[in-house]
Amino acid sequence: MAPPQGQMRPGRQLAVLGFIFVVLYLLVFFAGASGSWKDRLEPKLGLDLIGGTRVTLEATNSVDGKPPTAENLEEAREIIESRVNAFGVAEAEVVTEGNRNIVISLPGENRDLTDVGSAAELRFRKVLKAASGSGVAEAPPAATPVPSGSAAPTGSATPTPTGSASPKVTSSPSGGQGGMAPASPSATPSASATASPSAAAPSASAEPVPASVEEQRKAVEQKVGAAAWQAANGLQAPADLTADPSLAEKLKPFGTLSPQEIAVLPAQMQFNVPTIGCTQLDQRPPASISDANQQVVSCEDGASKYLLDKAKVLGTDVSDADAVLDQTNAWVVSLDFTGDGQGKWTSLTREAFNNEGQACDATALGQDGKCRVAVVLDNEIVSSPEIQGVLTGNSQITGTFTQKDASTLAGQLRYGALPVTFEQQEAQNVTATLGASHLRAGLLAAGIGMLLVIVYAFFYYRLLGSVIFLSLILSALLVFGALVVLGRQIGFTLTLAGIAGMIVSLGVAADSFVIYFERLKDEIREGRSPRSAVPRAWIRARRTIISANAITLLSAVVLYVVSVGTVKGFAFALGLATVLDLVVVFLFRHPIMTMFARTRAFLSPRVSGLGRALPARNQPTQPRNPRAKEA
Repeated sequence: MAPPQGQMRPGRQLAVLGFIFVVLYLLVFFAGASGSWKDRLEPKLGLDLIGGTRVTLEATNSVDGKPPTAENLEEAREIIESRVNAFGVAEAEVVTEGNRNIVISLPGENRDLTDVGSAAELRFRKVLKAASGSGVAEAPPAATPVPSGSAAPTGSATPTPTGSASPKVTSSPSGGQGGMAPASPSATPSASATASPSAAAPSASAEPVPASVEEQRKAVEQKVGAAAWQAANGLQAPADLTADPSLAEKLKPFGTLSPQEIAVLPAQMQFNVPTIGCTQLDQRPPASISDANQQVVSCEDGASKYLLDKAKVLGTDVSDADAVLDQTNAWVVSLDFTGDGQGKWTSLTREAFNNEGQACDATALGQDGKCRVAVVLDNEIVSSPEIQGVLTGNSQITGTFTQKDASTLAGQLRYGALPVTFEQQEAQNVTATLGASHLRAGLLAAGIGMLLVIVYAFFYYRLLGSVIFLSLILSALLVFGALVVLGRQIGFTLTLAGIAGMIVSLGVAADSFVIYFERLKDEIREGRSPRSAVPRAWIRARRTIISANAITLLSAVVLYVVSVGTVKGFAFALGLATVLDLVVVFLFRHPIMTMFARTRAFLSPRVSGLGRALPARNQPTQPRNPRAKEA
């Protein structure tokens, strides 16, 4: 027999709740899950629970103090991520938060991240020499690897076809004349530059070395031994270790040095010692090669090791860089310089194009026999184009670029000129032991809070306490499943603050119970039967419950928007638990109360917990209207 019209069907709500549970836990066990069944049930824990380092940086536009654009913030995030990865830390996470924050997380690691948010070090340096960066004892190669991309001359209608040719810098068609040397497609060779490691090395910088660096060099000298140090110090070019086995044995200790120890060596020694490879050089701290007035060594593509001249043009001299299509419908990178920067760029291209003083030896020349200029961002060469003329106006880096390659290079060039500064807002260093202690304490606090609510519920509401108990269990299961899924899908991490937010949500859930049950008592006191009192109490309590939860949810949203760091985790967890509590209220608590109202135990004051609200059996029910009694 169908229920009367307007009467709810509790089975439907419970079926919907069951469907939600099935879908949620199918996602938990199978959506992006791997490992054992136990591993699939583990939520993503924050650094304060497993140990590690977390730093929140706030970005501002140094020109007007406003938040940076989304594009600038993303470019900054990518550069900071590359700096963090230079620490060699696995599973490092660098994400944007809001419209101005970047959050750096290193799980299981305690590191000093003070410098990762400093301004990017973009440098334009002339390539003086090139050698293999393999770091093994082998003869120097016959040819130097060059970056992908090919050259296209200004005004030429045909781009260079070869994909192995190195990129070239030419004058932009709208950038004025300048002393650019035109190049036709037929004049562009496809072979790479010929190496000559035996060419004379430029003289080392005679500038004084800081005392701290000198002390570190002495420590490295003691580590490798006097014989190895003297042999390395006497090299004028990368040595052919296959021709001199004894020299190879002497220089072998340099291959065991850490990147930090390599960083304090003179640039000439870093370049000339063949056992120092790009694996070590790429992991040096960026600050070790940031001095614009010193020659440095850097690698390109992890294979070619370059000795670079002093930086004549800096990132702050670049006003803009964009990936655009040229007249031949090929992707190029357009470079614009500031007023002072254009003069520096013209001077640098003149030196490189004319190879003044023969500073660039044969190993450093490009395909057309011209010097190259390396674009160095932090510790990485992002491009080393060949200079095709004296450029007095806007310039282009041309080659067989895809749109993605050109956009990436433009973004790297543009970052050096970004008016973005960072201020550290929050920093945490938590050991693994302390993190485990935090996790135990948080779970213990959550368990005690839930236990106290349940004990109070059974003491005061008796049978109705079972509704509270089951509701809290279902809410906890929903929250747990949501944490696991959100951790995989959007990277949400459960922190100690998040656990605190869930504990607070227990109070919100308890309030909704009190509102509903006390309203139920009021309806029974007014003379209604328990079965009719349940739906009327629900109608009158529903609005209050929704209002209370909406205020809590609104507070969580506002707190999430205006806060940074772990406070966001608190707000997110509070909001999530509040939303799921509403789901349980509508799909479980009210339907199960409707079913209880049809049982005989519900009519017993001792069992139901409704106490004096229920009239004694066989006694007339007090009329709701006092005048009815008089009549």
